Formats: sequence, structure tokens, C-alpha cells
Amino acid sequence: MKLFSKRPSTPADPGRVDRRTLVVGAGVAGAAAVAARALSSAGVEAPVHAPGTVAAAQGEGYRLTPHVLRYYETTKA
Repeated sequence: MKLFSKRPSTPADPGRVDRRTLVVGAGVAGAAAVAARALSSAGVEAPVHAPGTVAAAQGEGYRLTPHVLRYYETTKA
């Protein structure tokens, strides 16, 4: 008993699109739409910083605060 029969590698009707090609094409079209949307919104301006964050932008950088020290203590084994 033969459950599956081999299909010919070329479709009988060249104008007919098989299901696999249709699904792959839909996926490619969706990915292209997402990429186009991401590229079109790349020119968005940077968000305006709150007044309290200006010091960090001027080079103050990382600070060891009591909160950070407490976190380091909790991670020690």
C-alpha cells in the first residue's frame, strides 16, 4: 500500500501557484513591509531628556549609590 505518491517537480499548469510558494511569498512580503516601516521611521528625532538627566549627559556617569552597593551585597555568594 502506497501512502504518498511523488509529485512531478514541475507543476502541470505553469500559471498555478502551489501552497508552499504562496506561504513563503507572504512571509517575504511581510518581512519587507516591516523593514520598510523601520527604515522610514529611522529619521525620528531623539527624545528630549528630563532636566535631572542633563548631568549624566555631561560626563558624571556611573555612581556607586547606597542602592547599588546593597544590590552588590545581595549578589555575593
